Amino acid sequence: MKTYRKLLTKEIDALKQQGCQSSNWDIIEVHPLFNAKNVHRVTFMGNIKLGLLEGTFQLPGGVTQQSMIKDATLHNCEIGDGVYIDRVHNYIANYKIEDGTYIQNVNCIYVEGNSSFGNGTCVAVMNEQGGREVIIYDYLNAHFAYILTFYRHRPLLISKLQDMVKKYSAYVSSTMGYIGKGVKIINTGSIKNVKVGDYTTIEGTQLLENGSINSNVHAPVHIGYGVVANNFIISSGVRMKDGVMLNRCFVGQACELGHTYTATDSLFFSNCQGENGEAASIFAGPFTVTHHKSTLLISGMFSFMNAGSGSNQSNHMYKLGAIHQGIIERGGKTTSNSYILWPARIGAFSLIMGRHTNNSDTSNLPFSYLIENNDQSILVPGVNLRSVGTIRDAKKFPKRDKRTDPHPLDFLNFNLLSPYTIQKMLKGIDVLENLKMTCGESKTYGYQGCVINGRSLHRGIELYHMAIRKFLGNSLISRLTKCSCESDEIIRECLKPDSSIGLGDWRDLAGLIAPQSEIVKLLNDVENDRITNSKQIYDQFEYLHENYYAIEWTWAWEKIKSYYGVNLNSITAQDVILIVEEWKKAVTGLDKMIYEDAKKEFSLSSRISFGLDGNRYVQKVDFEKVRGLFEDNDFVKTVLKHIEDKTRLGDELIHRLKVE
Repeated sequence: MKTYRKLLTKEIDALKQQGCQSSNWDIIEVHPLFNAKNVHRVTFMGNIKLGLLEGTFQLPGGVTQQSMIKDATLHNCEIGDGVYIDRVHNYIANYKIEDGTYIQNVNCIYVEGNSSFGNGTCVAVMNEQGGREVIIYDYLNAHFAYILTFYRHRPLLISKLQDMVKKYSAYVSSTMGYIGKGVKIINTGSIKNVKVGDYTTIEGTQLLENGSINSNVHAPVHIGYGVVANNFIISSGVRMKDGVMLNRCFVGQACELGHTYTATDSLFFSNCQGENGEAASIFAGPFTVTHHKSTLLISGMFSFMNAGSGSNQSNHMYKLGAIHQGIIERGGKTTSNSYILWPARIGAFSLIMGRHTNNSDTSNLPFSYLIENNDQSILVPGVNLRSVGTIRDAKKFPKRDKRTDPHPLDFLNFNLLSPYTIQKMLKGIDVLENLKMTCGESKTYGYQGCVINGRSLHRGIELYHMAIRKFLGNSLISRLTKCSCESDEIIRECLKPDSSIGLGDWRDLAGLIAPQSEIVKLLNDVENDRITNSKQIYDQFEYLHENYYAIEWTWAWEKIKSYYGVNLNSITAQDVILIVEEWKKAVTGLDKMIYEDAKKEFSLSSRISFGLDGNRYVQKVDFEKVRGLFEDNDFVKTVLKHIEDKTRLGDELIHRLKVE
């Protein structure tokens, strides 16, 4: 608790001589060691507390600046120690400014009335006309927002969740603003009703109004030139610059927005990137990336997604308002100039190419291509499982997680194969087999607004089976890693699930992959007041995330039983060997397809535009100097090593089982 004293008469005289003025010198309080020499041309109004203006700032270019306050008007302010304030063209009013903050050349910074600093703002996500509004607040995460957005069929639940947020918003409301420690605010326009967290940098920003910047020493926030933001929450580690314009938006941890990106009524969760384009009423789950000037994302949910240039969705085929919305499940990609007419739902890890106007639903056929041909939506099931791009994506997401905050808001599962995607493949096999049974052998099959070629249908079934065997084998081998496997009884004991949690369908709650049964239990607890605040909800999300692999095994074992026709009470080492052999074939088979797909990047056609002024030899050498040799490519080496490592892992387990 800091102590203050009143100004001495000689200090008041010194301040007056230095161009300072006050409506009432008696209500100004200062640090016990206050030195008036560092305050010049300042107008004091209302209640003022001044800290010790000692210490220096090291500025870019080697400039050193002494702590001081000059050329400013302060109204109802508490100024910490070691602060620098200079050239406030209007005033700073109703703010507590913490130690070590640097403010120079700003228009005005003030709080008017009682403010919740962006908390409690309603964001009309997914539907421009409303109906799925999410009330944003400082600790919103993707999974909490997912439930608020998509569980409208449970009005009591939504009401209780909204009440939690409203209570928090009321709790943080104040007539006093806050600027934290080590903040830099330079060459900036107006800041109104904004809470500024520790170590934020605001430089060249045009306008910030009604928001919170939740920066901290571990994950500072940078708000740059030309940014305009109204009614917002900005989480730790965010970088925004170059004319970004936001209105009614939540920006999650480590997001990057720049190059005149514009967003309204949108939620961006951790590690999203937005440049040049536009977003309207979107739920941008973690790692939603859009870099291109002509790209529009509108009224949709996305996650782990890359939007190509000119990508667009339309919700304008309506007569009673913009009600249409769409879902591109995790891992989706759109090529240049792709278009989707909402409503539509695209399965996980799918590639979208061309224009699609048939309201497709491919949610049970993940890892597919959706391609336009002669105004038809051609669906190629499962083909993305053999794509080198899909595997690269799976590996790059963890490496691109830029969050440095020790308290992550989103709990992210990066697994390509999980109960969520495998259950989709199992359903996909049923879909494709039923099409065969219903229509017989055919050149084409119609499905959910799409056309599937007969050859693609058969290939899709094969690819899904390979991926299922790979996942189930991975789970089985992981479970037996520390098992002695000395007898069938010991094997059965090792394979016994740790709990019954995990059976049934699984859900992807915008990054968190968890059993539907546990989500329903959580929501029931909220409705019945067994859970009464958002912290308890987050604790449950964290529990499900941290115990994912134990819970996953419960699900995987149940699927092994049905898929391979084995039983925990009677499974033998020989049964395990057969499953591992199937796993080896699946793993190496998929890896070889990926290897062949990677080869295309080094084909003759890929060399076009290389060796500009030479013959074929020059073209070849130029290509190799830029791209390298196929055999030396890091990804290719990784694939070959993966084949070798997995083959050895399977052989070692088989050897142990046979020996014992």
